[in-house]
Amino acid sequence: MNKDEALEYLRGNHLPTVWCPGCGNGIVLKAMLEAIKNLGLQKDNIAVVSGIGCSSRATGYIDFNTMHTLHGRAIAFATGVKLARPDLKVIVITGDGDAMAIGGNHFIHACRRNMDLTVVIYNNNIYGMTGGQYSPTTPFGDKATTAPYGNLEAPFDIVEMAKTAGATYIARATTYHYMLMVKYIQKAIAHEGMSVVDAVTQCPTYYGRYNKSGDAPGMMQYFKESGISLEKAKSLDQKALEGKIIIGEFVDIQKPGYVSEYNKLRENLKVKS
Repeated sequence: MNKDEALEYLRGNHLPTVWCPGCGNGIVLKAMLEAIKNLGLQKDNIAVVSGIGCSSRATGYIDFNTMHTLHGRAIAFATGVKLARPDLKVIVITGDGDAMAIGGNHFIHACRRNMDLTVVIYNNNIYGMTGGQYSPTTPFGDKATTAPYGNLEAPFDIVEMAKTAGATYIARATTYHYMLMVKYIQKAIAHEGMSVVDAVTQCPTYYGRYNKSGDAPGMMQYFKESGISLEKAKSLDQKALEGKIIIGEFVDIQKPGYVSEYNKLRENLKVKS
């Protein structure tokens, strides 16, 4: 996707973005736009819902039906949109803090219901917009403004959380593995039911600075060196996997989504009446 093609999906009068130099949010957003272009979807047939956070500011820049909602409540709003307008492709843009902390309960139950949503989680392991606090995905021992001596809490694995809760399409890629990210988001949007993409991205301003992970190119170099395929990971023991980012498609189950099951119930009730 070139610049002109990307601009077709953007609200040019709202640019430039508020994102810091080197932030990976623009890469994830571009991957989503390229996936939409590849699918040939019309802008009016897409709804994008976000909560609060760096990533959630993306809805202000894209020219779709968009909602910038409350902290942690994007999936709840998106569920309402999908039930009211099942003809729309509904995509949720959220962050690791927005989705896994205050929004964690909504995330779990949307997976459990196999709700027909595509949830793209911009996972930078930290709260960026609100000041660099540690998030539910901050690795143990890493630093943040609220963990100056190191995080003492075990992090969530977004993929494992989604698997356990019942999502039917789950994938992970980093901003370095851009083409894979496009592929996974594209498959997630086309998928019926709950699809989750763990989009691992860099935050040089807070996470990189506090943890001496380098600037944006340095952090992406780390993604390159530490990213391994799911197939390769299966052959390694737990010690060998320390510090690695496993990328790939973890779940791809074809089964009716919530909207299909809801419509079946409606038809059955009509027959009985």
